[in-house]
Amino acid sequence: MKTHAEGHRSRLATVVYALLDPLPFGFFAAAFIFDVLYMRTAGILWMKAAAWLIVFGLILAIVPRLINLVSVWFVRSRVAAGAEKLHFWLNLLAIVAAIVNAFVHSRDAYAVIPQGVWLSAITVLLLCGAHVVLSLHRFDDQERGHE
Repeated sequence: MKTHAEGHRSRLATVVYALLDPLPFGFFAAAFIFDVLYMRTAGILWMKAAAWLIVFGLILAIVPRLINLVSVWFVRSRVAAGAEKLHFWLNLLAIVAAIVNAFVHSRDAYAVIPQGVWLSAITVLLLCGAHVVLSLHRFDDQERGHE
């Protein structure tokens, strides 16, 4: 079923977006878990691993965000829903928090705590919110299509 908002998207862009969009969330969630483990155990491995996960999450967030940027803001043949715009902004805020978090994780050893944990939590919560908003929007579109 095609909705009005999805009618003019590129198939390739949609497939690439669908494949890459969930990956940064996994990296950022794992970084949050590793930050909590570092806070509890003070094992330097956890902090270093969290720092690398944040970097990989940021790298993998680039392509889906560029596709999302074009599909929400620059494609004139379709009208983006408010939920899609909110999804975009929440993801953008999460990426900004992750960038700041990457700089925090460049500190030495225990200087990462507590800012690193808070920034990881904020990043994960923003991404959760973005995915919930988009899922509810898609669910509402499917419900309208069945009526």
